[in-house]
Amino acid sequence: MFLLYRQRIRCQPFFFYSCRRLLQNGNMKYRLLPETGQKVSEVGFGVWTLSTGWWGEYTEKQALEFLHRARDLGINFFDTADVYGDGYGELLLGKAFGDASEEVVIATKVGYDFSGTSRGRGQRELPQDFSEGFLRKAVDDSLRRLRRETIDNLQLHNIRMEHVEDDALWALLEALRQEGKIRSYGIALGPAIGWLYEGITALRLRRPSVVQHIYNLLEPFPGRPLMDAAPDQNPRFLVRVPHSSGLLEGKYTAETTFPKGDHRNHRPTHWLPNGLKKVEQLRFLEEPGRTLGQAALQWILCEPRILSCLPNIYTMEQLEEFAAAPEAPSLSRVELDRIEQLIAGNFGIEEPPEAYKGTMISAASA
Repeated sequence: MFLLYRQRIRCQPFFFYSCRRLLQNGNMKYRLLPETGQKVSEVGFGVWTLSTGWWGEYTEKQALEFLHRARDLGINFFDTADVYGDGYGELLLGKAFGDASEEVVIATKVGYDFSGTSRGRGQRELPQDFSEGFLRKAVDDSLRRLRRETIDNLQLHNIRMEHVEDDALWALLEALRQEGKIRSYGIALGPAIGWLYEGITALRLRRPSVVQHIYNLLEPFPGRPLMDAAPDQNPRFLVRVPHSSGLLEGKYTAETTFPKGDHRNHRPTHWLPNGLKKVEQLRFLEEPGRTLGQAALQWILCEPRILSCLPNIYTMEQLEEFAAAPEAPSLSRVELDRIEQLIAGNFGIEEPPEAYKGTMISAASA
């Protein structure tokens, strides 16, 4: 069923919105974070690139320069997690914006226990803990590191189905909101691509204000059916990995290699060679005033249910490029139709089945 759905993915109905924008302020454009009234920049900044060592090493001074430059460019939305650098990502945001709580919107995630666990710079998944005592302490610790009284959006980090179905967990989130410790709450799906019915069930059962997931031109599934399950058209989806770990920036070659410990080394072996073939078929999106990387973000932002996209930013050049994406020449109807055709046929490339994680078949059809 899902293979058929994947082949039939069509970028309607969202293309009929003609890349509609909700709010604008200067060059950056903004959308409304549900339940808060806060404006969130269409291009956000995921702090994991600066704080985990998985995308290179940065001094604190360099990291703060990235964050301040992002704010200068109109980016006001920053996404982190308590586990990023074992609290370091939140500490960076606290130092950069601790006195600008009304100007900067911050989302963080909780649910992993990194206390007393040494994993160095490795990427193995840590134990999870969604008990009330653990989460309350995690929220208080995040507030302290962020130098804030309230977290704008708190996400349950990479939840499983048992957490979606846990009434007490969601009652706790609502209690934290009533206590003023958080303004809104949601979920992050992962760590790898998949987790379809964890997301769909949460949308139907819990109505989270935010759902973070992987979605891009090269990996549109299962993001499309996940978003189709949303109860309304309100922007609520945060898209991470919008460039397929850098492929859609259009700068990799067959000779590209990544340093030891780099996140991209965890991709399957066919990801780079097949991705390069797909990218070449998308070169028609490059034109004066618009890079392939900007076009990849525009394609995502054509979907009105998307709140913000979080490109992996690890150079100043990328930061300038991606922040300017909303103002680059818009994708045309012809270009959108051609993209749709390429996606529907998987760019004419035969690939092994994707090793999706999580629940990919509904309980009703199992």
